[in-house]
Amino acid sequence: SNVSHELKTPLTAIQAYTETLLDGALDEPEHRVRFVERIAEQANRLHALIQDLLRLARIESGENVFDVRAVALKPIVEACLEEHSAVAESKSQRLSAEPADDEISVMADEEGLHTILSNLIDNAVKYTQESGAIAVRWRAENGAAIIEVEDNGPGIPVEHQPRIFERFYRVDRARSRDVGGTGLGLSIVKHLVQVFGGGIEIRSQAGQGTTFSVRLPRPEEGEESELSSPLNADGA
Repeated sequence: SNVSHELKTPLTAIQAYTETLLDGALDEPEHRVRFVERIAEQANRLHALIQDLLRLARIESGENVFDVRAVALKPIVEACLEEHSAVAESKSQRLSAEPADDEISVMADEEGLHTILSNLIDNAVKYTQESGAIAVRWRAENGAAIIEVEDNGPGIPVEHQPRIFERFYRVDRARSRDVGGTGLGLSIVKHLVQVFGGGIEIRSQAGQGTTFSVRLPRPEEGEESELSSPLNADGA
């Protein structure tokens, strides 16, 4: 039911704009460009939604074959920050990394780790106001690695936090659609973290920003650590 509703919204908008163009707006230069732009926006949203649905379905079904091994955190964090730098700059936001003193690796699939961090940073950039700040920091703690993505945005009210990782759950549905959210990003993050044997927590107060804290296992002592090279925007 939720999937049908989420797919219906952009399809209905595309249909409405198309019918308006066919009913005469094609002959009105001041309107046709705007309507075609809206169609493109809704088509992009529909594509993102379908991609996220397929990704989540593969993770949940166990069809994804993950190459879990020692992966260095720093290159992945740097690649994710670089991918989101243009959007952050357009909002005058400050993206920063606060690395641990020593090199830290985690046991994870490299592409999956990239997806986790990219989704969390993307959320922070989308929902943090202009001139805001987003920081990614990591450290070793009791045989695990703790990765935190912190922003000083509007925060998430306490009553919403228990459901924030549910599929299609949105704190502010209208705003989420405005910024292009599919409502699946945090669900994908949680499932991937669990696949890698870790956990994720949220700390937030309305008006005081949000911090997502991911705990992932580190390689056993003496296990070879592979320094990962940064991924490109497509995760290849």
